[in-house]
Amino acid sequence: MERLPKSQIAYIEISLFAHATEDIEKVMKAAYNIISNGLADKITFNRSTAKGDHGNPIILLKTKVEDSEIVQTILEHISSQLSTLDKEKLLRDLGLHAENGNLFIRFDKQSACKGYVRLSSGDPIHVRVRFRKKKREEIVEICKDIGLLPESFAS
Repeated sequence: MERLPKSQIAYIEISLFAHATEDIEKVMKAAYNIISNGLADKITFNRSTAKGDHGNPIILLKTKVEDSEIVQTILEHISSQLSTLDKEKLLRDLGLHAENGNLFIRFDKQSACKGYVRLSSGDPIHVRVRFRKKKREEIVEICKDIGLLPESFAS
């Protein structure tokens, strides 16, 4: 993976929910497994509370990372852990994930608890990568350069 010029990515936002039935420490572990355990002391998640449909308490965990070195580390970790099949799926479904200079990725929270980085849509860890460039083609090239997307795939 090549080093990103500082100007290519503005920030990364990460958010996830901890439901009343979940252990908050395990949920936090899942988040750090996605972004790299080595960053646990450098990234702080803000907590806010809400109520679910049935009045159950929900904790929203959210952070925004703007430091280019930390952003690089997060993307390196995700790229190294994400399977080739998931990378191909992300590229194939890019129209659902990229919009106005953003790349939206959802990772499986349960898999992340076990140390695996996998795409998911149900009860996910939300990651938003905000690029300084807006054109989809430019975003695709940046993502290929960092290893988040495959160079090509057989459809």
